[in-house]
Amino acid sequence: MIDVDIIQRIKVAGIFSLQVYKVLTGTLLSLFIPQSCGEQICTLTENLENSDPYHKTVLSVNMFTGLLFIMYYIIELRREEWSIKYLDIDNNKSDNALKEVIVTYPILDKKMDKLNKYYYKTLLVTGIFYFINMLLSAKLVKDKYHSMSTVSCFFSFSLLVMMKLYNSFVVARQSVKNDKMMSAYISEFVSYNVLDADYLESLPDKGEGKEEVKEEVKVEEEEEEEPIVPEENSGTNQIVQLDDIAIEKKKYEEKKMVKSK
Repeated sequence: MIDVDIIQRIKVAGIFSLQVYKVLTGTLLSLFIPQSCGEQICTLTENLENSDPYHKTVLSVNMFTGLLFIMYYIIELRREEWSIKYLDIDNNKSDNALKEVIVTYPILDKKMDKLNKYYYKTLLVTGIFYFINMLLSAKLVKDKYHSMSTVSCFFSFSLLVMMKLYNSFVVARQSVKNDKMMSAYISEFVSYNVLDADYLESLPDKGEGKEEVKEEVKVEEEEEEEPIVPEENSGTNQIVQLDDIAIEKKKYEEKKMVKSK
């Protein structure tokens, strides 16, 4: 049987590989966004070797932001690897259960706090520089506009990176604030197991809500049941048949008596 830690590492590696592509295209915007070179779209080589001062400045900021993302990913992957090695996931316990256990292991507790703080601070710095990177690249998009693909690529590449930054920010902030270790890669599906609080509050009477649910279930059960076709009233038919026989017999006896006379 494959070890759970190996499965988690494979899952993290797969998700990381997909994220590297979208972060690369979303950071080096001056290279991957379609730009105008006369009547044609600039090639990657032309974008890289463009001698325009502003283009060089934007490209430099793009690359510096890319380096920050590399540092950010190194810390994120080290944090994830440490979590897989020393921690585990038990669905039978609450998400905050680790806080009560890890305090009995001071070395692990300090290491977890250290990784969370480094991760959070690196993420903030990366997010700030990426925002600056977007503003500078937006002006480049305006100056080098070629077609709608220029605008659509800019927004789609940027949105993918911003989604990654937002998800990581939620993970890092919750981990630091609540003193726990949330994974930036491993997620799970949730199951609805209680009634919605807003729905319950909107009911004039809680008992009425239960009656409505029961009534709906009752109707569904009646619809699922096969209709029972009532049999014909055989008893009534038999009585009618006996009456007919008695009448015929009486007529036959009357005819017989008339003939005998």
